[in-house]
Amino acid sequence: MKHLLPVFVFAIINFNVLNAQNINGVIISDSANLTVINVWGTHEERGFASGFLLGEQISEMVTGYMLPTFGSYMNAARQIIIDGEDIVIDQEYIDESIAVIEGMNAAGNNYADIDYIDGLVFNAFLDIVKLLGMSSDGPGCSSLMSWGDATLGTDLDGKSVISRHLDWTPHPTLINNQVLVIHVPSEADEQPWAMIGFAGQMSVLSGFNQNLAVFQHMMSDFTAASVQGAGFEPVWLTLRKVVEKLDYNNDGANNTADVMDAINANPMGYADGYIITALARSTEGQDSLIALVAEVAPLEPLLTFRSNSYPDNINGDNLYAANYEIKRNNHNHYCPRYNAVVNSLGDGTGIGQDENWQIMRDYSNSSIGNIQFMQFIPETDVFRISVYREGSPAYMKPPVDFNISELLYYSVGLPALSLNPEVYLYPNPAKNNILFKFHLPRKSDYYRIYSMDGNLVIQGELSKDLTIIDISKLASGIYYYKTNHSGSGKFIKY
Repeated sequence: MKHLLPVFVFAIINFNVLNAQNINGVIISDSANLTVINVWGTHEERGFASGFLLGEQISEMVTGYMLPTFGSYMNAARQIIIDGEDIVIDQEYIDESIAVIEGMNAAGNNYADIDYIDGLVFNAFLDIVKLLGMSSDGPGCSSLMSWGDATLGTDLDGKSVISRHLDWTPHPTLINNQVLVIHVPSEADEQPWAMIGFAGQMSVLSGFNQNLAVFQHMMSDFTAASVQGAGFEPVWLTLRKVVEKLDYNNDGANNTADVMDAINANPMGYADGYIITALARSTEGQDSLIALVAEVAPLEPLLTFRSNSYPDNINGDNLYAANYEIKRNNHNHYCPRYNAVVNSLGDGTGIGQDENWQIMRDYSNSSIGNIQFMQFIPETDVFRISVYREGSPAYMKPPVDFNISELLYYSVGLPALSLNPEVYLYPNPAKNNILFKFHLPRKSDYYRIYSMDGNLVIQGELSKDLTIIDISKLASGIYYYKTNHSGSGKFIKY
């Protein structure tokens, strides 16, 4: 099993070189058909860095996949973005798309000569394909969530886990341009998050933050035409808001209520039939706040939500979704994959990390079009992924494990961060106070806290045992701490 930690050495070594060019980003690793990058700062700064670092791959995605897919419909697709009647995109994402193109141009890798409209077409890809009445492949996908009683007595001991297949036709351009992009926002109301998809995506097909993951599937049994002039929000941008906002619904928690409220903010539904799966920490208590499936469409019923209280033939604290309506219209459309997973779960207990992964691998795979296979376990800090490569689908390849905290909070930034801090900071995020505690007894140390722009905001001495620091007067946002001897890191003030 591979791990994330060694590649961060590469990131930090290269930080000073990139920073001299005012690029708020760095390539962390580029191997096994997956490019991992970190970008930080404002929407525009992150967009510019993404374009600068991934421009060659974005150009390949446009020329090798997007333009051939749309063909003669490309101008009509662009017009949908320009008119803003069928699809509505928030200004911050428009600005970010503009910055992506500026980054590509600055790096001299805009080989496809695209503009920000093309970028927005790609990030509303599924919605526009449906609005144009085209026939095109979309992400098939399936997800299995387990928590509570389902994982008691295993290595997870009640904690929540989700494994997810991204199934799509294995087009060479898609396979060769898979990316994991870590965003570290400077906006006060946003938090670090990660997107797993393809170069050029600034939206979320698959994504997560420290507490919550969201994934999009197609709802294949929705075949009706879309609705014109409804001003739909692209589904991938809704999911980005869920994982990017510090607390989407301002209820003091990061859980599936954020997902439900973000979807409910679109009362006209979505341009096509989609299924969305979401998983939060098991400590959220109520089952419906831990695991959720949404079935959405442009026609009534527009928004349908399913938790494990719905009689869906699955035992225990498990929830599964593939590509067909279950609760919507009480359709209960159980496909062969669904039935296979139900049978493999048995009484719905004894589902540990490996069992959850293996059930999906053995009973829910797409033998031809499985491009990505991933697992998210927020309470043990595990994100696991395998991707389609060397002619083999993802589920047949060995996975790579990432530590979520390292991925999101010990990535590149100002000042440079140590990888093995001897001091522990909690809680994170924090509102009024943060506490520093040494992992091992040692003599006292000194700390400094910096804002995202590098300004020193608080400094002082760390005691031998526990130090409490008042941060109540700091503005909401991301801050860096650095000690003289004990390491460094990041925290969020909300």
